[in-house]
Amino acid sequence: MDTLESTPLRWYGESYPATDAPGIYQALAELDRPCFIVRTPEGIGAVAEGRAAAGGTRSGGGAGLPLLAAVAALPTQRLGSAEFRAAHGVRHPYLAGAMAGGIASADLVIALAKEGFLASFGAAGLLPETIEAALTRFATEIPGLPYAVNLIHSPSEERLEREAVELFLRYGVRCVEASAFMALTPHVVRWRLAGLRPGPDGRVLAEHRLIAKISRTETAERFMRPAPAAMVSSLLAQRLITSEQAELAKYVPMADDITVEADSGGHTDRRPLPALLPSILRLRDTVQREHRYPAQIRVGAAGGLGTPVAVAAAFAMGAAYVVTGSVNQSCVESGASKAAKSLLAEAGIADCEMAPAADMFEMGVELQVLKKGTLFPMRAKRLYELYQAYDGLESLPTEERVRLETQIFRRPLDQVWQDCVGYFSRRDPEQLARAEGNPKRRMALVFRWYLGMSSRWSTVGDPDRTLDYQIWCGPAMGSFNDWVTASYLKTPGNRRVADVAHHLMRGAAFHTRVAQLRTSGVRIPASAADYRPVPL
Repeated sequence: MDTLESTPLRWYGESYPATDAPGIYQALAELDRPCFIVRTPEGIGAVAEGRAAAGGTRSGGGAGLPLLAAVAALPTQRLGSAEFRAAHGVRHPYLAGAMAGGIASADLVIALAKEGFLASFGAAGLLPETIEAALTRFATEIPGLPYAVNLIHSPSEERLEREAVELFLRYGVRCVEASAFMALTPHVVRWRLAGLRPGPDGRVLAEHRLIAKISRTETAERFMRPAPAAMVSSLLAQRLITSEQAELAKYVPMADDITVEADSGGHTDRRPLPALLPSILRLRDTVQREHRYPAQIRVGAAGGLGTPVAVAAAFAMGAAYVVTGSVNQSCVESGASKAAKSLLAEAGIADCEMAPAADMFEMGVELQVLKKGTLFPMRAKRLYELYQAYDGLESLPTEERVRLETQIFRRPLDQVWQDCVGYFSRRDPEQLARAEGNPKRRMALVFRWYLGMSSRWSTVGDPDRTLDYQIWCGPAMGSFNDWVTASYLKTPGNRRVADVAHHLMRGAAFHTRVAQLRTSGVRIPASAADYRPVPL
C-alpha cells in the first residue's frame, strides 16, 4: 500500500513536503463528511465527499480516481452507546464526573447540560442546605435538562449518606452517580428502589437512574445484580419502599450504568484501564445472561482520559460512554480556586501522589492528589503514621506534638479539638459520641480536621495555606496540559468546560478515523494525525 509519507503530495497544483499536510488534516477533521484516500496523477491525497481536500487534480474533485481507502462520516454522537444518550436524554455519550466539595459545581453542571452533556454535581462533603441550593438552581435554570448528583459512600458519617438520599427524594432527583462504595448500603438501595414502578408493557420502569463508579470486579458485580433480598425486606419493614417496589426489585440491576474507574484523581485503585475495562465488560455479559435483563447494563470508562487519543481508545475498547474529572477541575466553571487552577494547569503526568483520605482515614484508604506545589501528601501521610503508632493525642511524644502544632496545624491541638466539637455538634453528633472515652477516635477526628480543611483551603484559595492545598488530581491532568500546550486552552481562563468536552469528543472521532485508515495500510503524516483544539 502506498503511504502519504512516502509519496509526493500535491495541494491544488502546488507541491508540499509530506510532513506538512493541512489538506489531509482538514479532510479528516470534517467529521460530518466521508473521507476518501485516492491516488492522483500527482500523488496520494484525501478527498472529502467528492471535494478534493488534498492531492486534488487540476480539474478538482475525486471522481474517477483510484480509491485506496475510505472512512465514513463520524459525528461525535455516533461514538459510544446510543442507548446511553437515549436513557439520559443527552446528545453525547459523555459524563463530567463528580468532584467532591462542589468542585464539580452547579455552574459546571448547567454549562454542560445546555450543550447536551451529562454532568454530576459534586455534592459529597457539602451540607444539605448547599446541595439544596444547587438543586433549586437546576430546577430554575435547566428545567427539563438532564443532570446527575453525586452520592458518596460515607462509612464514617452514615448520617450524611442518609440525609443526602432524603434530599434527593424530596427534590425529585432522577440520576445519581454513586462513588467510593465498597458494598451496598441501605441508603443507595432505598434511592434506587424508590423509583421503581410497573410499565405499561409489563417491564419494570426505573425512574431513578443510578450510575455506579467502581474500580473492582466484586463491587461492580454488586451493582450489576438486583438489590440484596435482606436489605429490600428491611427497607420494606421500615416503610421506606412499597411492597410493589420490593417485588419489582427482583427484576432490575442496582445500576443502569457502571463506570470503570482506572487511574483517576481522588479515590482510585490506580488500575490501568486496558486491564480493568475488559474484565468488567466480561462480568457484565455473564450477569446479563444470568438475569436476562431487558436492557443491557452499560459500561463506561473513567480515569486517565485527558486527551482525544485516550477517549478514542476507551470507545475502541467497548466503553458505552466516557467520564472525565481532573481536566474539568481546571476549567472556568469548576468550584476550584484560581490558585488551584493555576497549579493544575502546570501539572505534568508524574506530578500526582497518593495520600490518606479524610472520609476513610481510619481505614487507611488513600486518594490521588497533586503533589507539585504543595506539601499536603507528605504531611497527610505523616498524620496517618502517627495515628497507627500511638493510642491518642496524649500519647504523642512532645517533639511530635510541637511539630504538628507549629508546622501542620499551626495552632494547639486542643483548639483543633474544640473546632471538631463545634463542627460535629451541628453536622453529625454521633461522631462525638463515638469519640467519648476513646482517645484513638478523638485523635482520628483531629487529624481528619486537617485533611478536611486542606480541601477547603484549596477550594477558597487561602493564600496563607498554599503548601497545604489538597487538590484531587490524576495523570490525565498532565496529559491534557501536554496536549493543549500550543493552543488557546493552555490558559486556565480559556478553559470552558463545554469547550473541553466538545474538543475531547471531536478529537476522539478524528483519531478514530485516523486509526481506521491505518488499519487499511495508510499512514498519515504526524502533522495531519494529531487533533488540535481551536476556539469553537
